[in-house]
Amino acid sequence: MNCVLEVRNLEKTFRTKIKSSGLAASAKGLFSPSYKSVVAVDRISFDVARGEIIAFIGPNGAGKSTTIKMLTGILHPDAGDISVLGLNPHKQRRQLSYRIGTVFGQKSQLWFHLPPLDSFNLLGDIYDLDRTKARKRIAFLTEVFQIGEYLKVPVRKLSLGERIRCEIAASLIHEPEILFLDEPTIGLDVIVKARIRKLIKTINAEDQTTIFLTSHDTGDIGNICRRAIVINHGRIVWDDTVNRMKYSFFRKKKLALRLASPLKIDMPGVEIIKTKNSSASVEVDLDETDLSDVISAIMKSNQIRDMNISNPPLEEVISMIYSQDKT
Repeated sequence: MNCVLEVRNLEKTFRTKIKSSGLAASAKGLFSPSYKSVVAVDRISFDVARGEIIAFIGPNGAGKSTTIKMLTGILHPDAGDISVLGLNPHKQRRQLSYRIGTVFGQKSQLWFHLPPLDSFNLLGDIYDLDRTKARKRIAFLTEVFQIGEYLKVPVRKLSLGERIRCEIAASLIHEPEILFLDEPTIGLDVIVKARIRKLIKTINAEDQTTIFLTSHDTGDIGNICRRAIVINHGRIVWDDTVNRMKYSFFRKKKLALRLASPLKIDMPGVEIIKTKNSSASVEVDLDETDLSDVISAIMKSNQIRDMNISNPPLEEVISMIYSQDKT
């Protein structure tokens, strides 16, 4: 396997101040504060192959952001070894920055009051790209991401979906070998999410860019990634294919229905979670019944005006994985 990212026994602990309660305790804590150690990353190891699209997921506070900050050289590890494209991130951060791209949460690479094209040109200069090469790269990304009509519009006037497309394009100006994406579809509607996912897969296929993705959206994981690493309490509790995760843990589906009349259904593995007038929320256990049979049964006795099918929340899936890991 041609690894572009290798992690061995990585550790990171933070020292945090203990909040004091009561006036006397608060006064004492002001001059003689007490601290506790919190283990954010606890001896994790994994490899990522070139061209792989990998989901690095877990609940809030699991250690995802801390791990990524160490992989990109922002934080120094307390122990363990990291090799990203053959470089040590915290010792060779400058060299590494020319070979990776990042899109992290709300931290924009685009200048808020300037149009994206100005930011693209500036980023080309920052990464020491030849002007001709930079123009060709911007033209390529503009076509792939379909952002031509936004290039000269100030970023502040773009919608969230338009801005995210421009953000990802900006992170790819210098043709990075690895792209770190932190929640790229958060807050986007279904149609825009699908477009962003398609663009990520296109960049992976066109440039063989390795994608390292964090997300709380099971749709991102299921539609983009081939492999998932689940981290909880600083430890890896799952490292396997997304297909195996689906077959092992996505065994329940949730139906949100809007019907012509109140729902009535009695089938094994089907539970009505909530019903109000002609709207209903239903959970289907796929180990007990087939989803198509449930939908057919509903259609025979009712008229479906609207329906949405979703997987269980990622937090629920992670909880199941973590519980299995403890047994």
